[in-house]
Amino acid sequence: MVKKSLLRCFVDGQWITTKQRFSNINPVNGEIAGQVCEADAALVDRAVQAARAAQRGPWGSLSTAERAALLHRIADGIEQRFEDFVAAEVLDTGRPVQQARTLDVPRGIANFRSFANLIATASSEMYDSTAADGGRVINYVNRKPLGTVAVISPWNLPLLLLTWKVAPALAMGNCVVAKPSEETPSSATLLAEVMQKAGVPHGVFNLVHGHGPAAAGEFLTTHPDIDAITFTGESRTGTTIMKAAAEGVKDVSFELGGKNAAVVFADADFDAAVAGVMQSSFTNAGQVCLCSERVYIERPLYARFVAELQRRCDKLVLGYPKDPDVDMGPLISHEHRDKVLSYYELARDEGATFISGGGVPDFGDERDRGAYVQPTILAGLPDTARCVREEIFGPVCHVSPFDTEQEVIARMNDSPYGLAACIWSTHLSRAHRVAASLNTGIVWVNTWFTRDLRTPFGGSGLSGIGREGGRYSLDFYSELSTVCVRI
Repeated sequence: MVKKSLLRCFVDGQWITTKQRFSNINPVNGEIAGQVCEADAALVDRAVQAARAAQRGPWGSLSTAERAALLHRIADGIEQRFEDFVAAEVLDTGRPVQQARTLDVPRGIANFRSFANLIATASSEMYDSTAADGGRVINYVNRKPLGTVAVISPWNLPLLLLTWKVAPALAMGNCVVAKPSEETPSSATLLAEVMQKAGVPHGVFNLVHGHGPAAAGEFLTTHPDIDAITFTGESRTGTTIMKAAAEGVKDVSFELGGKNAAVVFADADFDAAVAGVMQSSFTNAGQVCLCSERVYIERPLYARFVAELQRRCDKLVLGYPKDPDVDMGPLISHEHRDKVLSYYELARDEGATFISGGGVPDFGDERDRGAYVQPTILAGLPDTARCVREEIFGPVCHVSPFDTEQEVIARMNDSPYGLAACIWSTHLSRAHRVAASLNTGIVWVNTWFTRDLRTPFGGSGLSGIGREGGRYSLDFYSELSTVCVRI
């Protein structure tokens, strides 16, 4: 079961208990679920040095097939402790149990299996060409590990996004020092236990708990012996990490925030579009970087669509994670709830109409001490309003009518972010045309959150740098070296 009493760091194959600790808070009721050992600068350095030593040891000489087999053993280990991982995700985030069972933990398993299969079947790149004097030349590409990779993962999808980075990093022969969010330390600690049991060599995977500025996060990203940094989180934090990475010119991969837009054309399948916007706005209490916070609806459909959206929003069930009918859990913390509520107040100041929500639910029990907010639909704000331009990262969307295709494309692109967008239309040629015109890393047509793990994922602008997924992850987590042979 999940060790709720004390979560320790894992460095060089050893469990480390530190004197400095912080509390792990259950967002459902505000209770302290356990204590977490916090890594200081010395322990972070120890983790980095252990990773570098492991890179020089037997780990560096493992074959691709041996690494693939190890990744499968890790996936097996997560499967064997499936319910423990579900409990860890629910404890830290308050998300519905069903979501953890059907999304978070299965994706964690799939991440290890997909990259194990990818490296086991990937063929070398080879090019046959002719030299200037007519001689034959063969070029082939070697992939070498970067070395020691710092993995900084967020709190919104803790296991899914941690494994999304760790799996390809290990697949390419790197060593890892991982720091999960201080809000969600449990599943990362379980993963370290699985790594140990699977036989991952000492120092290959290290786990340090702690906060960001002037703490474990900063100690890790500014460490001179880190070779690359991969980070998912707020754009502002990504800017800080990028400044640190400039010292030493380290490779970086950032998946940052988004102010994602969805467009509903009048010819859309009405029920599918309403269900899709509900899902893309309120899944995980809106705490997904891919959620839709801006919804543009073609004017002939606007009134009907908003009325149905309101009806369904008002019926969403907020409750305990284990409740069979629960639709939405709490936000991750009281601090984050304060941020979301501050945007609700800002929306009022900016003149928004609240179609649904806008406050805090009243349960009359211990959940009133939790971090719940009402799912909220806003309307009536101009595109220049802060609530329409800034990422809120809560269960909220702003709805607005539009009249022409050209107009809505311009409005959707009018954002410093460029992560994701949704198009709802049965007009296939228009859907393709609009998708090609949007400045985002991913565009969904008549669906949301569906992904093939082999495809590139990432954003532009304030939404990040680089792409992850399939071979695109392999490109980041490896150094490419070309060998040219004259024969």
